[in-house]
Amino acid sequence: MASRKDDGRRIVAENRQARYEYFITETYEAGLQLTGTEVKSLRRGQANIAESYASSEEDGLWLINAYIPEYQGAGRFFQHEPRRKRRLLLHKKEIHKFTIAMQRRGLTLIPLELYFNPRGIAKLKLALAQGKKMHDKREVAKKRDWNREKARLLRDKG
Repeated sequence: MASRKDDGRRIVAENRQARYEYFITETYEAGLQLTGTEVKSLRRGQANIAESYASSEEDGLWLINAYIPEYQGAGRFFQHEPRRKRRLLLHKKEIHKFTIAMQRRGLTLIPLELYFNPRGIAKLKLALAQGKKMHDKREVAKKRDWNREKARLLRDKG
């Protein structure tokens, strides 16, 4: 099942690798245009957004390559395509801002979390991000290892 956060959100899917792969500059919350079987499948806690991204097209922003499996309780006729494009519901000013950031500054729009808010509406936490180079990733790993070792030393000494 999905995990619960202390603020009432119920997380369905999380992109943990994103913070390792990208420098996160800004985060936003967006709605998703879903079908009924997709919502039922999400309520079961089944989804994967690890390989997905958002793309700007002439009529808005779209979530691409997010995996929401078929809902087994519905018949074959009512099923959705698991990796279809899904429209992101944002204000026009936000869409314009994202489009400019992706075109001019070379940023990427990636999903961080897919969750249900306390009112039961499916939301997606998006981030404007810039890709890290290999040496940046090694530096983050060094810092993480050093902090772990430092905590271990402090715990043993005191």
